[in-house]
Amino acid sequence: MYNLVVSFNVPEEEKETIKKALSGYCNTIFLHDIPQSERTEAISKADILLSWNPSKECTEEDFLYMKKVKLLQLVSAGADHLPFDRLKAGMVVASNIGAYSMPMAEHVMAITLALLKRLLPGQKKLTEDVFDQFTENRMLDGAVCGILGYGGIGKAVARYMRAFNVKIFAVNTSGRTDEDVAFIGTLGDLDYVLSNSDIVVISLPLNRHTRGIIAREQFDKMKKDAVLINVARGDIIDQGTLYNHLKANPMFMAGIDAWWIEPFRHGEFRINYPFFGLPNVLGSPHNSAIVPGVLAMGIKSALENVIRFAKKERPRGIVDFGDYV
Repeated sequence: MYNLVVSFNVPEEEKETIKKALSGYCNTIFLHDIPQSERTEAISKADILLSWNPSKECTEEDFLYMKKVKLLQLVSAGADHLPFDRLKAGMVVASNIGAYSMPMAEHVMAITLALLKRLLPGQKKLTEDVFDQFTENRMLDGAVCGILGYGGIGKAVARYMRAFNVKIFAVNTSGRTDEDVAFIGTLGDLDYVLSNSDIVVISLPLNRHTRGIIAREQFDKMKKDAVLINVARGDIIDQGTLYNHLKANPMFMAGIDAWWIEPFRHGEFRINYPFFGLPNVLGSPHNSAIVPGVLAMGIKSALENVIRFAKKERPRGIVDFGDYV
């Protein structure tokens, strides 16, 4: 039996779910339920850590005592917030890939359609007593959607897009897929995908390979009326370049769910440019996955990965430290 420590504050209704799912595989301890005097011992004996944001849930001292931890299983989808310099060598870190793909894919579709159909500008005119019936909106049917990051989220987006007769150009790590796509490549094919896409959806992890990967050169290659949607991480796009491109190209549109400075990592929300003064921007507060039952959804996916590990199987979503350090 493995000793598993849950470092984040779990609602009461989910604690029984976790213990039941891991019965026979792990002895489960919830850090928030034990006295502070027992914390060090619990972490010292832990083989598995189930965590949301270890940087905020664990102290500097906690990391020193994680000498036995073999698996750090995240409930969050990304790993860019991890303190890799404090994790011991040999520890397996697994992100919760695909756990929130369906609600996030729905969010992408909502933003795409709202932008193409000019719903917000149309409503704004109505509030000003302007009945603009004849300004054209755009069709999604027959468009090309470039999906940067063809994992769980990207594949879910593709399934919805295909219902609108949209062709998929995809980018992933291997440049291969068994799915029905018009093109599949790697980040080396980024310019080709950008230049051919009417809609570009970013669902890449943020790491040293993808930080700032969408900058001036990439915007110059995109169609002047393209739609760019980011449900990944803000830092994948150069913020100033995006703003200037949107301002200079009013037919270009952006849907932003993931921002550069957000409360989860930075303790506040802040933007350096007045995006909300632009008519070709639609924003949401990084809530594309926030639907009823989302925590249960994420925990269920994470626990399935823990069980894989306990059965000596390879967990999904293993993080390569070299991509981040």
